[in-house]
Amino acid sequence: MSEQSLPDGDRPENADALPEYAERVLDVTELIPPGRVMTYGDVAEYLEEGGPRQVGRVMSLYGGGVPWWRVVRADGVLLAGHELEAIDRYREEGTPLKEASRAAEGHLPRLDLKRARWDGGTSVQGHGGRAPGSSGRARGHT
Repeated sequence: MSEQSLPDGDRPENADALPEYAERVLDVTELIPPGRVMTYGDVAEYLEEGGPRQVGRVMSLYGGGVPWWRVVRADGVLLAGHELEAIDRYREEGTPLKEASRAAEGHLPRLDLKRARWDGGTSVQGHGGRAPGSSGRARGHT
């Protein structure tokens, strides 16, 4: 259903406003400390809504304005097409990596999820983050 087919009272005031779920996913992404990561499934579990595919979809459509490299695949494989930028960011932040063996295709490291995974605790008070829609962030692609 397009916005044009919505009744006048149901149209969003700001046409560039993010869907609420997307806003919540991006809020969680911004909570992940430097040097730590959450999997797509971890983010969905933290929000108690959706699943890894929904989180991945949000990140692909809107994640360019947040630290997208901190939301990762459950197997630790780097995001296809963004491996080099992600590696640079992981090294800058001190994110634990497992160096690739010489037999590994492309010789790219993987994330060391046992050491890098963040459970959403410690430095965060509650799951709320900012109120939905309060970030003022623009839409973007990773």
